[in-house]
Amino acid sequence: MGAHTPRAPRTARTGVRDLRETAHAAQVRELTAAGVLEDPVWRAAFAAVPRHLFVPYFWTSRGAGHERLWEEDQDPERRARWLRGVYADTPLATRLRDGRLVSSSSQPSLMAKMLAALDVRAGDNVLEIGAGTGYNAALLCHRLGDGLVTTVDLDEEITESARTHLARLGYHPEVVTGDGARGCPARAPFDRIMVTCTLPLIPHAWLGQCRPGARILAPLSTGLIALTARGPDFAEGRFLHTPAYFVPLRGATAAPPQEPAGLPPGLPYELVENERFQFMLVLTEGTLHPREALDLWRRENRPARERFGVTVTDEGQWAWLDDPQGPYVWPLGEPDRPGVSRGGW
Repeated sequence: MGAHTPRAPRTARTGVRDLRETAHAAQVRELTAAGVLEDPVWRAAFAAVPRHLFVPYFWTSRGAGHERLWEEDQDPERRARWLRGVYADTPLATRLRDGRLVSSSSQPSLMAKMLAALDVRAGDNVLEIGAGTGYNAALLCHRLGDGLVTTVDLDEEITESARTHLARLGYHPEVVTGDGARGCPARAPFDRIMVTCTLPLIPHAWLGQCRPGARILAPLSTGLIALTARGPDFAEGRFLHTPAYFVPLRGATAAPPQEPAGLPPGLPYELVENERFQFMLVLTEGTLHPREALDLWRRENRPARERFGVTVTDEGQWAWLDDPQGPYVWPLGEPDRPGVSRGGW
């Protein structure tokens, strides 16, 4: 018999790589089955960009504190928990400061919905506010190319980490350390602005960095507002039906996020737990007392998010129900540049 060369055994590293690839492929199948990757181009982007390269570790609640799970843990069970967490359809806490969440990796299905709602076209110049891990920027780079993607975050530690993660896959967008509320004038004008942090108001600086007709998609209250910028002093749009919860925008020009007022006594339990009612409470905070919000909610047949909208001008910002010129209009707070405050209901 001739000489026989035994097959080399599979290494532990190969086995780990296979597990990660299997988990990644399963995530893409699940998001497709859930109907959030209908666009084949975004489906290809999610298939090309593995989440685990952007989340080498994350924090999870454990008792009264937090536990860190990471890819290089010596305990195989903890490594397995890390991998399951990375490819679960959940947001992941990636940076804590004094026990407070300052950065996260968003829920993949919500990211897919937001990217679809952004409605990007070939050649669009996109600004992302909130670089996070770099995962979302990588998806944008896959679709548009590096030169059309700019992502901004306040902390140099976060931007440097995002830049490193992106480079591992060969992506090199413009990663900027700075106050996201100021945008990025050097890379303007933008066709799309995508925001991955909760806002109390739309920073006026963004409008001046948009081309006419640009789309701004941003978390506001507990929803997603899709605005069309008509010029440097005007944008308007409606909320999507999708709920959204993000880390608040930080920076010198960012107003503190609002908290909902206390609920009125005797509120039915189903409204205490009603997420859409809570959305309206936060959106109308400072103008409507909770009891007034409840009266409006009942009178208007429990309005869905899509019936609410926002108008941004150089004089201020207003939320409205159904019609910006209708009877239900209220200010969103102090504008970020001097102007006249318009009365609301």
